[in-house]
Amino acid sequence: MWRWVRQQLGFDPPHQSDTRTIYIANRFPQYGLYTPQKFIDNRIISSKSLEHSSQSQILEPLVLPLPQYTVWNFVPKNLFEQFRRVANFYFLIIFLVQLMIDTPTSPITSGLPLFFVITVTAIKQGYEDWLRHNSDNEVNGAPVYVVRSGGLVKTRSKNIRVGDIVRVAKDEIFPADLVLLSSDRLDGSCHVTTASLDGETNLKTHVAVPETAVLQTVANLDTLIAVIECQQPEADLYRFMGRMIITQQMEEIVRPLGPESLLLRGARLKNTKEIFGVAVYTGMETKMALNYKSKSQKRSAVEKSMNTFLIIYLIILISEAIISTILKYTWQAEEKWDEPWYNQKTEHQRNSSKILKFISDFLAFLVLYNFIIPISLYVTVEMQKFLGSFFIGWDLDLYHEESDQKAQVNTSDLNEELGQVEYVFTDKTGTLTENEMQFRECSINGIKYQEINGRLVSEGPTPDSSDGNLSYLSSLSHLNNLSHLATSSSFRTSPENETELIKEHDLFFKAVSLCHTVQISSVQTDGIGDGPWQTNLAPSQLEYYASSPDEKALVEAAARFGIVFIGNSGETMEVKTLGKLERYKLLHILEFNSDRRRMSVIVQAPSGEKLLFVKGAESSVLPECIGGEIEKTRIHVDEFALKGLRTLCMAYREFTPKEYEEIDRHLFEARTALQQREEKLADVFQFIEKDLILLGATAVEDKLQDKVRETIEALRMAGIKVWVLTGDKHETAVSVSLSCGHFHRTMNILELINQTSDSECAEKLRQLARRITEDHVIQHGLVVDGTSLSLALREHEKLFMEVCKNCSAVMCCRMAPLQKAKVIRLIKISPEKPITLAVGDGANDVSMIQEAHVGIGIMGKEGRQAARNSDYAIARFKFLSKLLFVHGHFYYIRIATLVQYFFYKNVCFITPQFLYQFYCLFSQQSVGTAYRPSCVTEQARSLSRH
Repeated sequence: MWRWVRQQLGFDPPHQSDTRTIYIANRFPQYGLYTPQKFIDNRIISSKSLEHSSQSQILEPLVLPLPQYTVWNFVPKNLFEQFRRVANFYFLIIFLVQLMIDTPTSPITSGLPLFFVITVTAIKQGYEDWLRHNSDNEVNGAPVYVVRSGGLVKTRSKNIRVGDIVRVAKDEIFPADLVLLSSDRLDGSCHVTTASLDGETNLKTHVAVPETAVLQTVANLDTLIAVIECQQPEADLYRFMGRMIITQQMEEIVRPLGPESLLLRGARLKNTKEIFGVAVYTGMETKMALNYKSKSQKRSAVEKSMNTFLIIYLIILISEAIISTILKYTWQAEEKWDEPWYNQKTEHQRNSSKILKFISDFLAFLVLYNFIIPISLYVTVEMQKFLGSFFIGWDLDLYHEESDQKAQVNTSDLNEELGQVEYVFTDKTGTLTENEMQFRECSINGIKYQEINGRLVSEGPTPDSSDGNLSYLSSLSHLNNLSHLATSSSFRTSPENETELIKEHDLFFKAVSLCHTVQISSVQTDGIGDGPWQTNLAPSQLEYYASSPDEKALVEAAARFGIVFIGNSGETMEVKTLGKLERYKLLHILEFNSDRRRMSVIVQAPSGEKLLFVKGAESSVLPECIGGEIEKTRIHVDEFALKGLRTLCMAYREFTPKEYEEIDRHLFEARTALQQREEKLADVFQFIEKDLILLGATAVEDKLQDKVRETIEALRMAGIKVWVLTGDKHETAVSVSLSCGHFHRTMNILELINQTSDSECAEKLRQLARRITEDHVIQHGLVVDGTSLSLALREHEKLFMEVCKNCSAVMCCRMAPLQKAKVIRLIKISPEKPITLAVGDGANDVSMIQEAHVGIGIMGKEGRQAARNSDYAIARFKFLSKLLFVHGHFYYIRIATLVQYFFYKNVCFITPQFLYQFYCLFSQQSVGTAYRPSCVTEQARSLSRH
């Protein structure tokens, strides 16, 4: 009963189930007992901390909207926040003391500066909050179209309810999290861009379930009777589990819903005329709003030292007040000085409590000496930081002309930290490199090829070409009638004639052209589907869009070699081979994830065979292969990696009709599960991606950015240790480290890789520690992989840190994003407490950028999420040297001089006041007028800014 009362009063919210049930168009059941779930409205309330940091990142979900000022609570809430600062609270106490007792200085001397600081800050924060209110009102009042009562009704965004069917037109932003019902396309697909959410600029394809995809008009949607069961809202942008139960002709049809069905608020509709979707998450429960919680406020070392100085000076102040009070009573112990003839006491003063009089005198001295604490220090320091931050944006040496990008300052609180950095943690791809992938080499059925002038040339002799210069493209052109595949696995491993070799190439590049998520504009594919294909038209007529530069480079390479992906048409993927159009039915996509490190597609070939094409890292693909030139390909992959190339392996599997029926059933069951869907899908994917036939491997090059070697060398000469944290394989990472100067040839390279147990990892760390001690080498480098790092951080942190600190350079490869943040945190909390800096360009680098003392975002080709979540953003890695060595150096000198000047000035000002008390017999007489301390302080503050 008591719990029910608390729930009704709002103190104890009712238990929330793990799932929510949404009736599309709010058609609730008319029979039986049904209590509809309550959902919040679609209003968005900006958080103050979010606007202050100008960032959004994925953190834990928010239970309630973050606090915001209103007309009624602005004054009390703002005063509470301001008086949480020690200096402001201290001067408030001093002001109150001056009002309550007889003090040597007027209350105006403390109250006026305090009032000025509080008023200016309140006006600034009030204006910022007013701007946030206007922004919220603009967003919440945006016009939207909702299907209600069989018609299209225009309303405001804030009036959208969970279950409403919303229409969104081309280039409009989704007003809530919607499950796609239909689009203007027959297959129910649409393209969206999520650049404002995760920084990815590529187009993503979303699809509706077949039963609702045909409902393309308001009248048809009004006949839809369906229910959506899905998980409660969470902040993860890439995770959504649900199912749609559609009632048709008294029969229920269940369809799975995943991330491909969810249109996120804040994303924008592209290349699609219009879509209809049902709102499942609204307002502060949308994934965009759940990511509004800002990161913890970073504080510079100087700011922390300022607080320490304030405490020390507060102790000095109290000590001076106590000493002065004691000396006063010691002096007045003689009767002639206790009550001189010119200063007779009143009867009330003679009879007052000595304890109260002692306290009153102590407080009077406290007020007299209170100007030793600089009230204007915080304001002056903030203004100095804010105005000084403009120098970074104005610096033409930090301007990148090619991309027309200048350096950005997202927070000015850490300017001086740039000059104190001791550790730099950097990503590799897109940070040290250009993130512009170019296809260079490949291995097909154990034969290694490289691209030379648009031709695929083998490096060694092939079974039918002793000159070692076989061009796949020219050989392919002699074939008049190419088979789409060859079903015999024997010829794949040991081809006996040129035709079979060409078929191997054909199947390999078809795997490359089909196993991806690349998109192509429908406008650009007009006219390509008819007539013979000409390879010289590919660059001018096709423009691919991909979330990964690797995928785009591989698909473009396959097009140059004659296997051209020309787009999707519904569930059909179209590929052209020398003018011959082939249509493959896309049956299933097994999405990529960081655990499997591979992706797959199941397609139906024109001749009816059902094929699985797999693409992924060699460590995840080769163990699943049972056929093909596995060992030769493994050697080639290692050779590619030593050249600094990024590698992927390609494999395939052919299903019998019975096998495919079983796989299709397992996939449907896993994708429609509401509980433990991810675990069930992982098991099914593992069941499918086995017994593979290896086709070969690809190798693409990512060029180093300009002056990377010089920048890393400058950092090393300045005594800064550089760590490279990357997800690439061991050989590739080491090769790039050597080429960019992170590792050099004279350095002793130590390795902690492929560790499988805690004991093995501990023993290896001890061996490395002994080698560092015994080897007479000036510099050591350490290479660690993700698996070994997890073991080292679990129980051997101290030993691992001991090894790392004795190494001049550290390379961590095969790392997950959270592992990058853990490594930085490990260095931060070490006894030395060094200042750390993290540099990255992608969404996977956000965690380490936020963890480091200073986060630098590279405005690269992986979107803008890293730049938005960073403290500073630059266009190229080479700009880091001037940012640290010039701007950071001078920022630290300026702020250090300013803080020391303030404290020195106040000491110089208050010391004569203390000494003057000996002259005036500690009568609490001020050395000047009551307003002189404030005037001197304000004049000194103004001079300190110049």
